[in-house]
Amino acid sequence: GFFQSYAVEVDIKDASNATCLYADWMMRFLITYESNSGDYKTTTLNLSSSVTHNGSVCGNDTQAALVAVQFGEGHSWSINITKNNETYQGDFITLTYNTNDTAVFPDAKRKGPITVLVKDPLHPVQLNTVFVCHNSYFIEAENITQIFWNVTMQAFVQNGTVSKKESRCPADTPTSAPTIPPTIANVTTAFTTTLSPAPTTAPKPVENPDTGNYSLKSGNKTCFLATVGLQLNVSQDKPLLININPKTTVADGACGNTTATLKLNDGNSTLIGF
Repeated sequence: GFFQSYAVEVDIKDASNATCLYADWMMRFLITYESNSGDYKTTTLNLSSSVTHNGSVCGNDTQAALVAVQFGEGHSWSINITKNNETYQGDFITLTYNTNDTAVFPDAKRKGPITVLVKDPLHPVQLNTVFVCHNSYFIEAENITQIFWNVTMQAFVQNGTVSKKESRCPADTPTSAPTIPPTIANVTTAFTTTLSPAPTTAPKPVENPDTGNYSLKSGNKTCFLATVGLQLNVSQDKPLLININPKTTVADGACGNTTATLKLNDGNSTLIGF
């Protein structure tokens, strides 16, 4: 059931029945919790097929907008969005998960709802512009990794019509092809690849790959460093060797307290995740 997930669509209307806030996205949560035996387990909390959005509000110049959803056995998620001059920006994200849900949290030592608050790290978006992020991006806090993808959102919608002007997230550059949302296995331990189609001509001999220096920052501090030469050996009808070129490769990802994810994306749409 790791890949079972549902999209959420929230269309909030104002007093005149015009759309004032629109959001359509997918998300899942990786949560580490303590069991009765004293060890720690990591579970996946997905959205259920039935999601409500009670408490969502439009917002205005003085009041923050709010997207709030409730799902499953007592779980909820919300983000408040503030308006500042010509931009809007997510402020705080609140996740409440209920460890009484034994299907998701079997043998949990601590019972009941647990709330985690995290600052939204994304940049401000111009008013009358829709925020779009096809690729997955991560927000980490305490023992939780929040994963979002296929996001379309606009707060403080003008004239009841969602804008056609887009603001793309950093994860969508340099390519806008959607990535497969991560699971527990490939977030914490694994090496995953998404390869471009093999060339129809026979590949030329490939030399050793150039060494690249890749890094991530958390705030103004470097939190992930990798100095490495990378070559992929793909088993197809004929072996295919691909060198990762540091000059055309962009490093992206996220650092958390207990996990870090490094994604390398080059001009040929080859994506490698550590």
